[in-house]
Amino acid sequence: MLKSKALTTLSRGIISLLIILGLWQLAITVFELPPFILPSPVAVMDSIIARHDVLLRHTKVTAIEIALGLLLGLSMGLFFALQMLLFAPLRRWLLPILIASQAIPVFAIAPILMLWLGYGIASKVVMAAIIIFFPVTTCCYDGLRQTPKGYLDLAKTMDVSRWQLLRYVRLPAALPTIASGIRVAVVVAPIGAVVGEWVGSSEGLGYLMLHANARMMIADMFAALFMLASMSVALYFITDQILKLAIPWNGQQ
Repeated sequence: MLKSKALTTLSRGIISLLIILGLWQLAITVFELPPFILPSPVAVMDSIIARHDVLLRHTKVTAIEIALGLLLGLSMGLFFALQMLLFAPLRRWLLPILIASQAIPVFAIAPILMLWLGYGIASKVVMAAIIIFFPVTTCCYDGLRQTPKGYLDLAKTMDVSRWQLLRYVRLPAALPTIASGIRVAVVVAPIGAVVGEWVGSSEGLGYLMLHANARMMIADMFAALFMLASMSVALYFITDQILKLAIPWNGQQ
């Protein structure tokens, strides 16, 4: 069953990609766009093949930044969601701060992180973690506090402890909502990593795109963008399949 669904999803993805490539080539032909404005799909594919070693090296760097950023952001989001659930005074102070933090553009934070953490991987990991922190925290918190009242009443009749209530009732009931937060995090985490690379770095797909753009190597820039998009899409669908297997009782997964 899962295998057939995966094959169906893969076939739809391939068809969608072919449609996008067809429209891309059609736009170039109809509007007679020069290569320095929009290179053809064939030119981009030639660039991917010719520079696959460079692209793979920079893709590996960005993938590590995204993975570490996800690990840090998800851990922080779940931790603070639990704190707001368990300690009401902290919730009253922390929630407005979380909301206010989203008013600061990520591009304004990136130079500060570069100043504090340097141009290495640490600043990109923290940037990716920051950009996913709020959606993960809010999804986790909403899921934990919206446990069905019937579950809580039943747990009270069984005289469970506060820890047991959290572990066996609240967390399992909140997993579908937490999974939604994880899906959002997986989609937006690459944005944080690439923004960090744009502000200052010596490796990664964001750095490669800036490097190619400054030298008018537009096909190389699109090749790096294609690698980033492919990695992000693959990461989302892998995460989605893992979450479906991990939460089999959620019929909407």
